[in-house]
Amino acid sequence: MPALPRGLYLPIDSQRGAQKALPCRKKASVKLTVNGTTHELGDLDPRTSLLDALREHLGFTGTKKGCDHGQCGACTVLVEGARINACLALAVMHDQDAITTVEGLADDERGAALQAAFIEHDGFQCGYCTPGQLCSATAMLAEIERGEPSVLTPEGATPVAAGDELRERMSGNLCRCGAYRNIISAIESVANAASEDA
Repeated sequence: MPALPRGLYLPIDSQRGAQKALPCRKKASVKLTVNGTTHELGDLDPRTSLLDALREHLGFTGTKKGCDHGQCGACTVLVEGARINACLALAVMHDQDAITTVEGLADDERGAALQAAFIEHDGFQCGYCTPGQLCSATAMLAEIERGEPSVLTPEGATPVAAGDELRERMSGNLCRCGAYRNIISAIESVANAASEDA
């Protein structure tokens, strides 16, 4: 039987019958531009998620670890303007990428407007999901502005930032407190203000 690469598998512990993780012997060097500042992470375990790199290695704790399985959206960040679940992405996959976390949204006109709208419309209760909601909403409004359809957008129609369209597009971000109505109201208010300015 050929030998497997060291540090990249979970061998069976013969005494307990359970799997145990081996340390990874290969390390990676990654450059991440977070909120406009470039950070170099040398000697990084290549299995480190983008979420853990941001929180544990760089101190951007605004991005939350919820389920760690890509199901809740608490870890949503923007990579090159697109929203992703940081818990599902490896940091090494985003070497040289521009990443925006909730801490960087204040520097973005739409992000700052959404933050103010969430406060005005009580778009949060405990606040744990709010960073992911804000990052997701920022990218989602840009998607609508570009005319990208969702599964609810009628074929050939231009998407509109309202009601069911917003609920569908934000469905990857859960709120255990149930502030969904207020979150949608906050997003609608920003979308309406942008359309009035256009």
